Amino acid sequence: MTVGDHQILALVLFSAFVAVTLGITTWVGRRRQGSAEEFYAGGRLFSPLENGFAIAGDYLSAASFLGICGLIALFGYDGLLYAVGFLVAWLLVLFLVAELVRNCGRFTLADVVAARMRVPPVRVAAGAASVTVSVLYLVAQMVGAGSLVGLLLGGSDGPARTWAVIGVGALMVVYVACGGMRATTWIQVVKAVLLMGGAGALTVLVLLRFHGDLNALLHTAAARSGHGGAFLAPGLRYGGDWTARLDFISLGLALVLGTAGLPHILSRFYTVPTARAARRSAVWAIGLIGGFYLMTIVLGFGAAAVLGSDAVRAANAAGNTAVPLLALELGGGTGSTGGTVLFAVVAAVAFATILAVVAGITLASSASVAHDLYASLRRVRRAHGIERRGRRTGPGGRRTVPAQRRAAGERGHGRVPDGARRDEVAVARLAAVGVGGLAIGLALLARDLNVAFLVGLAFAVAASANLPALLYALFWSRFTTRGALWAVYGGLLPALVLVVFSPVVSGTPEALFPTVDFHLFPLQNPGLVSIPLGFFMGWLGTVTSRHRADEARYAETEVRALTGAGAV
Repeated sequence: MTVGDHQILALVLFSAFVAVTLGITTWVGRRRQGSAEEFYAGGRLFSPLENGFAIAGDYLSAASFLGICGLIALFGYDGLLYAVGFLVAWLLVLFLVAELVRNCGRFTLADVVAARMRVPPVRVAAGAASVTVSVLYLVAQMVGAGSLVGLLLGGSDGPARTWAVIGVGALMVVYVACGGMRATTWIQVVKAVLLMGGAGALTVLVLLRFHGDLNALLHTAAARSGHGGAFLAPGLRYGGDWTARLDFISLGLALVLGTAGLPHILSRFYTVPTARAARRSAVWAIGLIGGFYLMTIVLGFGAAAVLGSDAVRAANAAGNTAVPLLALELGGGTGSTGGTVLFAVVAAVAFATILAVVAGITLASSASVAHDLYASLRRVRRAHGIERRGRRTGPGGRRTVPAQRRAAGERGHGRVPDGARRDEVAVARLAAVGVGGLAIGLALLARDLNVAFLVGLAFAVAASANLPALLYALFWSRFTTRGALWAVYGGLLPALVLVVFSPVVSGTPEALFPTVDFHLFPLQNPGLVSIPLGFFMGWLGTVTSRHRADEARYAETEVRALTGAGAV
């Protein structure tokens, strides 16, 4: 076969996947999608096995398949730490979050945090944080799409990568707007099966290349990396000085704590009928995710051993194309039939991975815009209207203003009219377009950064803003509305400011703006500072609040979280 055959075949296979997923979306779209429960949670009808595969499909992103393997191929042991962090994080999700979130929430993270607070300000804060995290995560996936298409079309720059990012953005909007959670879930299940199968086949081929001898694999990888024994020891990327070591600690905190604050992961626990099913979903997900990350370790070191780190870096400076190039070489090299087929299959699976993940993230972010931001503003307007009518009725009115406010749903989980829910769904569909456009623009700006590194930033923001408020709301009886607001904004804003003034944005050759230098913060990942700050600000806001927490509401939330009584 000719050199371009693998590119053509990969595009054909990817087009077939797009056709299948659009078919799923069309089929699901014919069902009733007007209700909020159907659009946001797929009717809560998925089994633990189906949801476990969907969670794995949602979580195993371009950062996992492309970014981590590339980092291992370039930096050896230090790149492997990404895989460890992503996996260990699921223990926190399983033991502290899965069941409680399913019992306390309805559609989004803000449902849990606002269960015992003044609803509108807390919902706005949690919704803004969720959208920010989702956009950062989307940027990483689209950067991976651009790198992959650049490789497929024979160039690392130019219009091909730009159109790839735009195309992925358009497809994810179609998936979400037309299919909602049900279509997104089935796309993620299909993608998880393809990804596990593709990674498993490549892993077997790498092991066969070295006759099953892992020792030979590692020593060959070290020899061809250009770093010798240092390639298999800590410190190649994060061990140069104390700044690099602190950056590693910061990254570790972000990866381990961030998963429990990712909106698109938490929303998956609302798609099953019970808390027990949510826990079993997490168990299935951990098994699938753990097996996959074991394979990425073999693939990363295999890319270094078979291709050499210099070849990986020459194809893409961030290492994002290491896996497709490894597939091409394992199949027989450029021009061979085996190499062409294997490259095409792996590239198509990688692109399918990106599409499925961006669909889940876009759905979560559009749900936050509609269910948290839009609904909160509508609730405030309705409450103000009730207050004005209450003032007009005077002392002889039939209901007091506070009572009518409660009736309007300003506090608690008051029933929302069906018409308002339908309005939310319409807003969510429009929000998907806006979120997609924003992510496309940022992805074009950040297209030369490693996708696993970009995901690390999203994890840091999630662990700084979402996790403190979530854990305090679930486990601290004194937690107040002020504490929730300070926890979210006290983690979110410092994390974003530290990223802006970090070497990621300026001051280094790999920065977004390499020709200028305004970086003041030495670390690339802000988690070491912003995560403790989020927890501290939540505590400080609570202890300085003039209003005491409603102990009755906390008791109600605790019983609901632990037993499921009253859960939707």
